[in-house]
Amino acid sequence: MPDHIDCDSNSPIHRAALKADCEQCFGLCCVALPFAASADFAMDKEAGRPCPNLQHDFRCGIHSQLRQQGFRGCTVYDCFGAGQKVSLLTFGGRDWRMEPASASLMYEVFPIMRQLHELLWYLDEALSYESAHALHVKLRSALDETVQLTKLAPKEILELDLSAHHMKISPLLLETSELVRAEAARMLNIPMNRRTRYNRGADLMGAKLQGADLRAAHLRGAYLIAADLRGADLRAADLIGADFRDADIRGADLTGALFLTQAQLNAAKGDSRTKLPPSLESPLHWGA
Repeated sequence: MPDHIDCDSNSPIHRAALKADCEQCFGLCCVALPFAASADFAMDKEAGRPCPNLQHDFRCGIHSQLRQQGFRGCTVYDCFGAGQKVSLLTFGGRDWRMEPASASLMYEVFPIMRQLHELLWYLDEALSYESAHALHVKLRSALDETVQLTKLAPKEILELDLSAHHMKISPLLLETSELVRAEAARMLNIPMNRRTRYNRGADLMGAKLQGADLRAAHLRGAYLIAADLRGADLRAADLIGADFRDADIRGADLTGALFLTQAQLNAAKGDSRTKLPPSLESPLHWGA
């Protein structure tokens, strides 16, 4: 089975722009975002206060030791390329140290830009599926509109009604999922009841799903926290918004999984046998 079912090779945007490039960012996730002492973070930090591990060159001083030093949450986070967009485009390469007067505005814009970039990730993927060709005009229009929103001035970005924008895009992504999964089910001879047995937001925390056949399954928003998915077949499963924290996906097959993100993989436990879509990477800590 191909990594993308009926995939159109002509991607409308470069996916590299939707991946974090820390070399081109002003360490925004290390400054703008708050965190609390927990299993994920070794200390409390207020929003807008630089992490003490952030160096003068905006790089992390303990990057290679984050998990060992108690900052597991940092290794899970992914900004979908919003960091470099805000740093270089929205604020024209002027960092919060050079222009402290604009720092708070930059910190407010960053999480909004991340949401926009996450939507671009999903829309770009949706446009790659030939089986959703009937929706391509609407999907491309939604993508183009979202791209334009990312180019707005900082104060205009703060005025965006993101909820309304999400509500316009979510039905398109759901329709895409239904079309793609239906085609996958037809190709793989998967019964309808097998791919629709879970509802959106299904509570599968700690579920014993080792070796489960979850091909073309509806797992949108599913709570898969600490679920045992070792060796499970998740090809063509819709995973948008699914919570993979501490899910064991060692040996699982996620090739062709719909709307899977790097952040979800970062939160899971995998290994060299875990099969992934080509646009995603095995987190470094999987080999630890």
